[in-house]
Amino acid sequence: MLAFLGAIICIIASVHPAGTAAPAAPTAADNDSAAAALLPAADKGLGALHGPAEALASAGPRLTGSTPLFSRFVCTPLSAECPAAAPGPAASAGPEELLALRSAAAQLRRTALEQKERIRMDQETIRELTGKLSRCEGGLHAAPPAAGLRAAPRPGTMGHPPAEPPAVRELEDAVRALQERIDRIEQELPSRPNGSVPTAPALARDALHSKMEQLEEQLLAKILALQKERHAANTDRSQQQHDIEKELNALQNRVAELEHGAPGYNPPDAFKVTIPVQNNYMYARMKKSLPELYAFTICMWLKSKALSGLGTPFSYSVPTQSNEIVLLEWGSNPLELLINDKVAQLPLSLKDKAWHHVCVAWTTRDGKWSAYQDGEQRGSGENLASWHAIKPQGVIILGQEQDTLGGRFDATQAFVGELAHFAVWDHMLAPAEILALANCTSHLQGNVIQWDDQAVEVFGGASKAAFTACDEGRKA
Repeated sequence: MLAFLGAIICIIASVHPAGTAAPAAPTAADNDSAAAALLPAADKGLGALHGPAEALASAGPRLTGSTPLFSRFVCTPLSAECPAAAPGPAASAGPEELLALRSAAAQLRRTALEQKERIRMDQETIRELTGKLSRCEGGLHAAPPAAGLRAAPRPGTMGHPPAEPPAVRELEDAVRALQERIDRIEQELPSRPNGSVPTAPALARDALHSKMEQLEEQLLAKILALQKERHAANTDRSQQQHDIEKELNALQNRVAELEHGAPGYNPPDAFKVTIPVQNNYMYARMKKSLPELYAFTICMWLKSKALSGLGTPFSYSVPTQSNEIVLLEWGSNPLELLINDKVAQLPLSLKDKAWHHVCVAWTTRDGKWSAYQDGEQRGSGENLASWHAIKPQGVIILGQEQDTLGGRFDATQAFVGELAHFAVWDHMLAPAEILALANCTSHLQGNVIQWDDQAVEVFGGASKAAFTACDEGRKA
């Protein structure tokens, strides 16, 4: 700033003073006198630094037809084309212009000091926010709760969830204050002047902005991390609370059972499925499917109430074959076993409206099959879908014949009556094993499909009821 003021004074001192009547060539003495008149008395001692005007005049360039034009200061000499000061009142306005320049210089000095003070305050703000961030990072994980504050309940307790940590609120307030501070600084700082080389204030401002942006990013990243930790803590606490409530409910149910006495034992297979009306929407569905099979035995208890034809006690369909395994008696046709849409007629009679135990067994080797009624073998044969493997992941329907996977039933092929103890094995049972099942002397369970209340769903009005084959089936 002082250099700028000196340059202005040098330019003023170098101006050629106005002539009186006719323009005359200025001399070195007149130049020295004009400069001495414009400068204060204390400034006249500068000749000791720069030398006398005569020495400078002898070394400087000369104007054509005139004496050298220099000031006592080392300044850029004016060219010959520089216009002379206008005569009249303009010559007497030199001190006023000097006073205005001094006032402008003082104003610029004050502006520079204000900018310097503002930058110092911003640096203090950055140091303060950095200290707060360090205290928050250390206090959130290691610092014990402040005295006089109630500690938050530990995860897994039945207490209310803790309030928001003070450190999080402090960080949020700090971020908001920092954002306001940044906006205010951006408004107050002057914009960078156009030019290829930035000035010193512009470089300081850019460095300050960069520092503030880095600090803001650190604070935002820390807040996001804290929010994630808080969300994870709330999730763990909710899960633990749910587990505790579940255990409490189980204990309460157990206490209620002990107080009122345990109910009588009811086996999971002691039920039957009833389909009272012949239609295309009443049926039962097994939740479990079949794996790939190269042999099987399928047994069940059934009681038909149809007037003509047994209908379809069960059917197994896969996406590529709707008649993968079907037991069907339709109209006046005999009872048939279908495997991969190949047919074998079974010499069974099940139309007397009584309970009967029915089994069909098959193996892919030579397509051998056997049919049993009430434990006795009634028929057998070969070449039924020889060397065919039963496809997996199909749908087992009780009481309806599937034209597509799991649906498109025909009411004329529906089963009417009651079914129980449907079971599947992955091999052909021996005749003695089948006889023991029919006589209720064996409780052999299917190793592929078992008759279980939780594994059977009923639809369309079909229902479940208690049933014990050996006690009630023979009496019905």
